[in-house]
Formats: sequence, C-alpha cells, structure tokens
Amino acid sequence: MIRVSLLTVMLALVSTQLQAAGDYRRGLEKSQVCQSCHGRTGNESLQPSYPKLAGQHEDYLVHALKSYRDGSRQNAVMAGFAGNLSDADIADLAAWYSRQDGLSDLEID
Repeated sequence: MIRVSLLTVMLALVSTQLQAAGDYRRGLEKSQVCQSCHGRTGNESLQPSYPKLAGQHEDYLVHALKSYRDGSRQNAVMAGFAGNLSDADIADLAAWYSRQDGLSDLEID
C-alpha cells in the first residue's frame, strides 16, 4: 500500500491552483481587443448593452469566455473574439478584469 501524506496532497492541490490562475499583467496586455468595447479596465463600456467586466468574479469570467469559445453561450461578436483564445489567455484576461474596481463597488438600494 502506498502512503501519501496529507502535506503532499495539499501541496499538489495548491500547485495545481497556482498553475490554473491567470497572470493579471499578461491579461492587461491581452485585453487590447477587449478594450475597444469594454474599456481599459472593463468599466467603460461604449454601449449600455456591453457588460461591465471590472470586478466580476474571476471564475465567472473564465466560464463565460470558455462558453463563448465552445459555442454554448451565443453571441456572434464574442464568439469571434473568444474562439481564438487559449485557456491561458482566458485565465489571464479573467485575472485582469476581476482585479479592477467594479462589481464590489456597486450599491444596492
């Protein structure tokens, strides 16, 4: 029987999570195309119908972009952009936009 210590399992899990996390600095670099509609920080949408990305939860942004990429979420414009994104690109973009001021700043009346 192989004995695996709890510490070994925990280190493996943390390592996997760190590898999956995006780099927000690369996300800023990769967001040039996104900025044309959503603005630099994702808070300056040019049209009211364009969602604000700033401050959204990182896992939500990853899910949304992957859904546009695989076609399970329908939007002709976003499908065109997301179709060319790698998993690393998506993680980086999600890291960038989730770190911007936005969602957490909203007031609920």
